[in-house]
Amino acid sequence: MRLRMAASLLLLPLRGPRRALRVMKHLRGYRDALEEVRDWPASEVNVATAHLNRAAELAGDDPERVRATVEDWFMKRPLPHLKNCRRTGLVELLEQLRDDSCQIGFFSDYPVEDKLDALGIREFASVCLSAGDPSVNAFKPRPQGFARACESWNLLPAEVLYVGDRPEVDAAGSTAAGMRCVIIGSRGRAESPETFFPVADFAELGTLLKQWTQ
Repeated sequence: MRLRMAASLLLLPLRGPRRALRVMKHLRGYRDALEEVRDWPASEVNVATAHLNRAAELAGDDPERVRATVEDWFMKRPLPHLKNCRRTGLVELLEQLRDDSCQIGFFSDYPVEDKLDALGIREFASVCLSAGDPSVNAFKPRPQGFARACESWNLLPAEVLYVGDRPEVDAAGSTAAGMRCVIIGSRGRAESPETFFPVADFAELGTLLKQWTQ
Protein backbone atom coordinates (compact mmCIF):
# COMPACT_ATOMS: atom_id res chain seq x y z
CA MET A 1 0.00 0.00 0.00
CA ARG A 2 2.76 2.44 0.91
CA LEU A 3 4.49 1.80 -2.40
CA ARG A 4 1.28 2.38 -4.34
CA MET A 5 0.52 5.63 -2.57
CA ALA A 6 4.14 6.76 -2.87
CA ALA A 7 3.94 6.19 -6.63
CA SER A 8 0.84 8.39 -6.77
CA LEU A 9 2.61 11.11 -4.81
CA LEU A 10 5.60 10.98 -7.16
CA LEU A 11 3.28 11.82 -10.05
CA LEU A 12 1.88 14.89 -8.33
CA PRO A 13 4.54 17.34 -9.60
CA LEU A 14 3.33 16.62 -13.13
CA ARG A 15 0.07 18.33 -12.13
CA GLY A 16 1.85 21.35 -10.69
CA PRO A 17 4.78 21.69 -8.29
CA ARG A 18 2.90 24.04 -5.96
CA ARG A 19 0.06 21.60 -5.55
CA ALA A 20 2.49 18.76 -4.95
CA LEU A 21 4.33 20.73 -2.27
CA ARG A 22 1.06 21.66 -0.55
CA VAL A 23 -0.15 18.05 -0.46
CA MET A 24 3.18 16.82 0.90
CA LYS A 25 3.17 19.48 3.65
CA HIS A 26 -0.41 18.59 4.60
CA LEU A 27 0.27 14.86 4.82
CA ARG A 28 3.55 15.27 6.69
CA GLY A 29 1.90 17.69 9.10
CA TYR A 30 -0.95 15.27 9.71
CA ARG A 31 1.37 12.37 10.48
CA ASP A 32 3.66 14.42 12.70
CA ALA A 33 0.71 15.96 14.55
CA LEU A 34 -0.69 12.54 15.46
CA GLU A 35 2.49 11.57 17.28
CA GLU A 36 2.23 14.81 19.26
CA VAL A 37 -1.43 14.65 20.22
CA ARG A 38 -1.22 11.04 21.37
CA ASP A 39 0.35 12.32 24.57
CA TRP A 40 -1.89 15.33 25.15
CA PRO A 41 -3.96 15.19 28.35
CA ALA A 42 -7.65 14.40 28.06
CA SER A 43 -9.88 17.40 27.38
CA GLU A 44 -13.37 18.24 26.20
CA VAL A 45 -12.02 18.99 22.72
CA ASN A 46 -12.49 16.15 20.26
CA VAL A 47 -9.11 14.53 19.60
CA ALA A 48 -9.74 14.33 15.84
CA THR A 49 -10.33 18.09 15.78
CA ALA A 50 -7.25 18.75 17.92
CA HIS A 51 -5.23 16.54 15.58
CA LEU A 52 -6.43 18.39 12.50
CA ASN A 53 -5.80 21.81 14.01
CA ARG A 54 -2.27 20.87 15.04
CA ALA A 55 -1.61 19.43 11.58
CA ALA A 56 -2.73 22.72 10.04
CA GLU A 57 -0.32 24.60 12.31
CA LEU A 58 2.56 22.36 11.29
CA ALA A 59 1.65 22.65 7.61
CA GLY A 60 1.09 26.39 7.80
CA ASP A 61 -2.31 26.21 6.15
CA ASP A 62 -6.04 26.41 6.82
CA PRO A 63 -7.53 23.39 8.69
CA GLU A 64 -10.23 22.88 6.07
CA ARG A 65 -7.66 22.69 3.28
CA VAL A 66 -5.68 20.16 5.30
CA ARG A 67 -8.87 18.21 5.99
CA ALA A 68 -9.65 17.98 2.27
CA THR A 69 -6.16 16.71 1.50
CA VAL A 70 -6.24 14.15 4.31
CA GLU A 71 -9.68 12.84 3.35
CA ASP A 72 -8.52 12.47 -0.25
CA TRP A 73 -5.13 10.85 0.35
CA PHE A 74 -5.62 8.99 3.65
CA MET A 75 -9.29 8.07 3.56
CA LYS A 76 -10.37 7.73 -0.09
CA ARG A 77 -7.46 6.99 -2.44
CA PRO A 78 -6.22 3.90 -0.57
CA LEU A 79 -9.63 2.19 -0.61
CA PRO A 80 -9.47 0.64 -4.12
CA HIS A 81 -6.07 -0.89 -3.27
CA LEU A 82 -6.87 -2.32 0.15
CA LYS A 83 -8.26 -5.68 -0.90
CA ASN A 84 -5.19 -6.44 -3.02
CA CYS A 85 -2.95 -5.47 -0.08
CA ARG A 86 -4.83 -7.60 2.46
CA ARG A 87 -2.50 -9.74 4.55
CA THR A 88 -2.46 -13.43 3.70
CA GLY A 89 -4.50 -15.50 6.13
CA LEU A 90 -6.58 -12.63 7.52
CA VAL A 91 -9.95 -13.84 6.24
CA GLU A 92 -9.22 -17.43 7.22
CA LEU A 93 -8.40 -16.34 10.77
CA LEU A 94 -11.54 -14.23 11.05
CA GLU A 95 -13.62 -17.16 9.82
CA GLN A 96 -11.96 -19.40 12.41
CA LEU A 97 -12.77 -16.92 15.18
CA ARG A 98 -16.36 -16.54 14.01
CA ASP A 99 -16.80 -20.31 13.88
CA ASP A 100 -15.51 -20.46 17.47
CA SER A 101 -18.19 -17.90 18.47
CA CYS A 102 -15.60 -15.23 19.30
CA GLN A 103 -16.58 -11.57 19.25
CA ILE A 104 -14.48 -9.58 16.75
CA GLY A 105 -13.93 -5.84 16.82
CA PHE A 106 -11.73 -3.21 15.24
CA PHE A 107 -10.25 -0.12 16.89
CA SER A 108 -8.10 2.41 15.04
CA ASP A 109 -6.87 5.96 15.39
CA TYR A 110 -8.69 6.65 12.10
CA PRO A 111 -12.27 5.87 11.00
CA VAL A 112 -12.44 2.17 10.12
CA GLU A 113 -15.80 1.37 8.52
CA ASP A 114 -14.95 2.28 4.91
CA LYS A 115 -11.63 0.47 5.15
CA LEU A 116 -13.28 -2.68 6.47
CA ASP A 117 -15.77 -2.56 3.59
CA ALA A 118 -12.93 -2.16 1.10
CA LEU A 119 -11.05 -5.07 2.69
CA GLY A 120 -14.17 -7.22 2.50
CA ILE A 121 -14.19 -8.03 6.23
CA ARG A 122 -16.86 -5.72 7.65
CA GLU A 123 -19.19 -8.69 8.10
CA PHE A 124 -16.98 -10.05 10.88
CA ALA A 125 -17.13 -6.92 13.05
CA SER A 126 -19.45 -6.61 16.01
CA VAL A 127 -17.65 -3.47 17.20
CA CYS A 128 -16.02 -0.72 15.11
CA LEU A 129 -14.31 2.09 17.01
CA SER A 130 -12.06 5.00 16.15
CA ALA A 131 -10.23 7.47 18.34
CA GLY A 132 -12.48 10.34 17.30
CA ASP A 133 -15.71 8.63 18.36
CA PRO A 134 -17.42 10.58 21.17
CA SER A 135 -17.45 7.44 23.32
CA VAL A 136 -13.65 7.14 22.96
CA ASN A 137 -12.09 10.56 22.27
CA ALA A 138 -8.54 9.31 22.78
CA PHE A 139 -5.75 8.11 20.53
CA LYS A 140 -3.76 5.00 21.24
CA PRO A 141 -1.89 4.28 23.49
CA ARG A 142 -4.44 5.81 25.87
CA PRO A 143 -6.71 2.99 27.08
CA GLN A 144 -10.15 4.54 26.47
CA GLY A 145 -10.80 2.85 23.11
CA PHE A 146 -9.80 -0.56 24.40
CA ALA A 147 -11.98 -0.11 27.46
CA ARG A 148 -14.91 0.99 25.29
CA ALA A 149 -14.72 -2.24 23.30
CA CYS A 150 -14.90 -4.25 26.52
CA GLU A 151 -17.96 -2.28 27.61
CA SER A 152 -19.65 -2.96 24.27
CA TRP A 153 -19.13 -6.68 24.66
CA ASN A 154 -19.72 -6.73 28.42
CA LEU A 155 -16.38 -8.45 28.84
CA LEU A 156 -13.50 -7.94 31.24
CA PRO A 157 -10.25 -6.67 29.65
CA ALA A 158 -8.54 -9.92 30.67
CA GLU A 159 -11.02 -11.76 28.43
CA VAL A 160 -10.01 -9.78 25.34
CA LEU A 161 -6.97 -10.16 23.07
CA TYR A 162 -5.83 -7.18 21.00
CA VAL A 163 -3.91 -7.68 17.76
CA GLY A 164 -1.83 -4.82 16.40
CA ASP A 165 1.39 -4.05 14.57
CA ARG A 166 2.94 -1.22 16.61
CA PRO A 167 4.31 -2.14 20.03
CA GLU A 168 4.60 1.47 21.20
CA VAL A 169 0.91 2.21 20.69
CA ASP A 170 -0.98 -1.08 20.29
CA ALA A 171 0.81 -3.06 22.98
CA ALA A 172 1.14 -0.07 25.30
CA GLY A 173 -2.53 0.86 25.02
CA SER A 174 -4.01 -2.60 25.33
CA THR A 175 -1.73 -3.44 28.26
CA ALA A 176 -2.76 -0.22 30.01
CA ALA A 177 -6.37 -1.35 29.60
CA GLY A 178 -5.61 -4.77 31.08
CA MET A 179 -5.68 -6.81 27.84
CA ARG A 180 -3.25 -9.30 26.41
CA CYS A 181 -1.73 -8.21 23.10
CA VAL A 182 -0.25 -9.83 20.01
CA ILE A 183 2.00 -7.82 17.69
CA ILE A 184 2.03 -9.16 14.17
CA GLY A 185 4.88 -8.63 11.71
CA SER A 186 8.56 -7.78 11.82
CA ARG A 187 8.31 -4.99 14.40
CA GLY A 188 7.13 -7.43 17.02
CA ARG A 189 9.88 -9.88 16.16
CA ALA A 190 12.55 -7.19 16.36
CA GLU A 191 11.80 -6.22 19.96
CA SER A 192 12.28 -8.01 23.27
CA PRO A 193 8.65 -8.07 24.40
CA GLU A 194 7.48 -8.00 27.96
CA THR A 195 3.90 -6.95 27.34
CA PHE A 196 2.98 -8.71 24.09
CA PHE A 197 3.32 -11.91 22.08
CA PRO A 198 5.12 -11.50 18.72
CA VAL A 199 3.93 -13.48 15.68
CA ALA A 200 5.10 -13.38 12.08
CA ASP A 201 1.72 -13.60 10.36
CA PHE A 202 -1.95 -14.53 10.72
CA ALA A 203 -1.24 -18.23 10.21
CA GLU A 204 1.05 -18.23 13.24
CA LEU A 205 -1.53 -16.25 15.19
CA GLY A 206 -4.18 -18.84 14.36
CA THR A 207 -1.92 -21.61 15.64
CA LEU A 208 -1.22 -19.65 18.82
CA LEU A 209 -4.93 -19.12 19.47
CA LYS A 210 -5.64 -22.82 19.05
CA GLN A 211 -2.94 -23.63 21.62
CA TRP A 212 -4.41 -21.16 24.08
CA THR A 213 -7.92 -22.56 23.76
CA GLN A 214 -7.06 -26.25 24.00
